[in-house]
Amino acid sequence: MRFTGTPAVSDGDGRTPPTPEALEAIGDAEVYFGFGMSEPLFSAARRLRWVHTAAAGVASALFPALRESDVLLTNSAGVHAVPIAEHVIGGIIYLLRDFETARRLQRAGEWSREPFVGPNSRVREIGECRAVIVGTGGIGGAIAERLTALGARCVGTRRHPERGAPRGFESVHPVDELPALVARATLLIVAAPATAETSGLVTAALLDRLPQGAIVCNVARGTLVDEDALAQRISDGRLRGAVLDVFRQEPLDASSPLWSLPSVLLTPHVSGVSPRGFWGRELDLFFDNWRRYVAGERLRNLVDKAAGY
Repeated sequence: MRFTGTPAVSDGDGRTPPTPEALEAIGDAEVYFGFGMSEPLFSAARRLRWVHTAAAGVASALFPALRESDVLLTNSAGVHAVPIAEHVIGGIIYLLRDFETARRLQRAGEWSREPFVGPNSRVREIGECRAVIVGTGGIGGAIAERLTALGARCVGTRRHPERGAPRGFESVHPVDELPALVARATLLIVAAPATAETSGLVTAALLDRLPQGAIVCNVARGTLVDEDALAQRISDGRLRGAVLDVFRQEPLDASSPLWSLPSVLLTPHVSGVSPRGFWGRELDLFFDNWRRYVAGERLRNLVDKAAGY
């Protein structure tokens, strides 16, 4: 059989223009399941009652028409937690074990132990680290569990600290305590939703409160971190480095200094990729919610459209 339809993009968060087939099919649909939701697609829907996005972030889906409607919106928070947590752990180990130097020496064909065993060695153990994790949901929690298992101490910030500390966290604090918390952090890990409140959260001033040699990881959204300030402090040697999977502009502009900094491990928004693991978890979530929807029960991962997550 020869495929004659328009190829669709099974990725992203809804910014990709919808195909003609999708625009036609959604006209009478009651439920939509895809990556994000775009305004043209939503405008074409006449009977829509529930949108489920295979992405965790929903900022691009909260355009006025959807936000002000009574259409339910659920996301895939937690579905990506395992691969993203492993991505963060891998990046942290890359910097703590100074694998960047190992790769440089390997490319040069040079056998030298001095960078690792000498007085200027940057090699550290995870057990020496104190991590501040911004966002204690599925992703932040998965990161904390793994870091704690490896000996690190983890504290977190969340919008509602009264809900307690999830497994893996020693304690959880309100976001306004972040400046005090980072003053003793070896690792600052950003894993919070992109909302009006979190935009620009990690400022130059906040980065300056981190101890010398700290590592910054961002697997949330690029809007949460001042990239220019981060690049400058890594270049100056104030910070040890960064593990970055998300950026203010994607693709990252070719002129960004982040490309050329050896202490930055940079990936193109792929920390959640897990070809074998994703769809099993995603379909388990969707089919459980489908049962709940048919039964009139409250859906899992229901987005608070006013809060933005």
